Amino acid sequence: MAAEKEATSPSPSVPANGYIRSDQESAVTADPAELKRKKRMRCLFYVTVFAVFQVIVITVFALTVMKIKSPKFRVRSASFSDFEVGNGTNPSFNLDMGVKFGVKNTNFGHFKYEDGIVEFEYRGTRIGQVNVYEARARARSTRKVADSLELTSNGLSAKSQSQLASDISSGIIPITSASKLDGKIHLMKVIKKKKSAHMNCTMEIVLATQSVQNIVCK
Repeated sequence: MAAEKEATSPSPSVPANGYIRSDQESAVTADPAELKRKKRMRCLFYVTVFAVFQVIVITVFALTVMKIKSPKFRVRSASFSDFEVGNGTNPSFNLDMGVKFGVKNTNFGHFKYEDGIVEFEYRGTRIGQVNVYEARARARSTRKVADSLELTSNGLSAKSQSQLASDISSGIIPITSASKLDGKIHLMKVIKKKKSAHMNCTMEIVLATQSVQNIVCK
């Protein structure tokens, strides 16, 4: 009987509900300060990740949106409605030229520019000019402007006349165009930055086809 009672009596190390807590549960229950420390570390980690993300966003924003560049002013194309050119013994030209310009604005804010003048030259001598009136080139777009003007050799010097005779004989008359459009870049309706769009183009008048070719702008 004594052996049976000993076998059926509950073990003193086992709780009455039969559930035995692990060492880890006991440690957690016994050390609430450790829980608070881990929670603080987790919060600190999230704050650090968020701060790094913010720095990356601000850096990208500063290098892209906030980086303001000078717009570009270019001759896109040109054609003639009237074409009169002399010869090697009587070098001269009187041309009615229609020209298309482009004001390219790569910024994230619009470019508002003032009136300007585009001058065309033959070997350093002005042969014509055209006005460009104030307007606005939208953000990250190209504003297209079309106009017409007369190109004439009436004001050439004797030296330039001699060079023109040689160019006419070769079949190509080289000309250049130059201009400057002053204005401001308007960014997010808050920032206004003064910028200028410069033009410096070279092109060739091809006599055989009565056309303008090889337009190169810097």
